[in-house]
Amino acid sequence: MVLKFLSGIWTALAPAMGNHLWQSTLFAITAGLLTLALRKNRARARYWLWLAASLKFLVPFSLLVVMGSRLPWSRGSAGAKGGLSSVMKEVGQPFMQQTTPIVSPATPSTVLASLIHLLPALLAVWLCGFLMVVFVWLLRWRRISAAIREATPLREGREVEALRRLEHIEGIRKPTEILLSRASLEPGIFGIVRPVLVWPERISARLEDAHLEAILAHELWHVRRRDNLAAAIHMVVEASFWFHPLVWWLGTRLVEERERACDEEVLESGRERQFYAESILKICEFCVESPLACVSGVTGADLKKRIVHIMTKSTVRKLDFSRKLLLGGSRSRADRVWPAKRNAKPGRIADPKLSVRHACVRGRFDQTKHVGH
Repeated sequence: MVLKFLSGIWTALAPAMGNHLWQSTLFAITAGLLTLALRKNRARARYWLWLAASLKFLVPFSLLVVMGSRLPWSRGSAGAKGGLSSVMKEVGQPFMQQTTPIVSPATPSTVLASLIHLLPALLAVWLCGFLMVVFVWLLRWRRISAAIREATPLREGREVEALRRLEHIEGIRKPTEILLSRASLEPGIFGIVRPVLVWPERISARLEDAHLEAILAHELWHVRRRDNLAAAIHMVVEASFWFHPLVWWLGTRLVEERERACDEEVLESGRERQFYAESILKICEFCVESPLACVSGVTGADLKKRIVHIMTKSTVRKLDFSRKLLLGGSRSRADRVWPAKRNAKPGRIADPKLSVRHACVRGRFDQTKHVGH
């Protein structure tokens, strides 16, 4: 009886799950191709494409189609589908069950009986991977939460004055609280509903006012963009689909584009490129990168590429009509495939690449030195 019940669940969900993974993979590949077309545009556009590809893993169109096909209205419209729709259905849903047996009625039941015995093993392997990912994140979260518990609210000082001035300029009505931490973690935004800025107490003495404002402006953009929420959602995707390598690659792309998007916004606000690059390098030299993507810092992604991009006065294009049309066309095709269903002192940074390399080496040394704190 139990075997028959599991057999029915396996028969209904296994093809839908296969179709969902296939569709999500195709969607991510399409998003990657679109980011290549938008590589000279703003990082914000590419970020939203990667985020959409991540969210697709949480939207099981195939499972919705399976449930919708059992409704009476869906059966009445089944005969109105054309040949093109059938081809797209085959591409988007390659694991659909055959309505009629190809060889004999006994063959599917024999294959199914052999696969049913693998179901507990597959579930056990998935659960072990899921728990392992969550366990690693919990260990990292304990380190951050310990730093938060020992931190003290900062009510006055040049950090608070600079932050409130930036919030007034940007029109942010809800002030962000600053917590002064003795840990060596980089400045970062902690929290989703009520975000706070965790600020290492030893870093302010090493930063000039221009450097301080640049870092604070970067963190404020993380708050405005709600990057912690997006990172937390993708962490759910990574934990649920840990076996899919594309999911982890998407996480890297999301962090890369969100940091570049914040860099672009800070530079567009009138900050000098050299001061901004120096501020990031100082943070990298004396602080440790946040161990979790859902705590948005300033030293994330590939630091060498970021500094070179900041110091390069390249023109960032906005989305023109042709690129908007490209994005719209890609969206409509996806719907058809899955229907329903600021002045710097001279000589401060002579070579950005060499400076980045020195800061990275120094930062990694400090990370190993402070790992036990």
